[in-house]
Amino acid sequence: MIKGSCLCGKVNYSITGKVGDIVHCHCQTCRKAHGSAFSSVAAVQDSDFELSGAEHLNHFESSPGKQRYFCLNCGTQIYAKRENTPHIILRLGSLDNDPQSKEQSHIWVSDKASWYSINSDLPQHEQSD
Repeated sequence: MIKGSCLCGKVNYSITGKVGDIVHCHCQTCRKAHGSAFSSVAAVQDSDFELSGAEHLNHFESSPGKQRYFCLNCGTQIYAKRENTPHIILRLGSLDNDPQSKEQSHIWVSDKASWYSINSDLPQHEQSD
């Protein structure tokens, strides 16, 4: 079973199914939300995602129809959810063990931080797939 948590441990989750392919997003919103050069994410089916400590989560609508969920205590980004989708967008930095998934690509490289160089053979897309 794949598990994850926030920095302070008040929010925990387990994944009973497959974690989708890993995508590294370089959009400005992800960079600002995570305070980093990019955010590594993967899709997880809603039915495979079990959360405990939900009372410690808050959310922010970062773009129309997309909510980002984070721990109220430590600020760890846990996942995002777009309206009318059957999956969450898991923030892989919150994982406690191996997601058993493979890297797929870099997206939104058109917004990439000027100070960061992608040194990878993964496909690069100017926007999202």
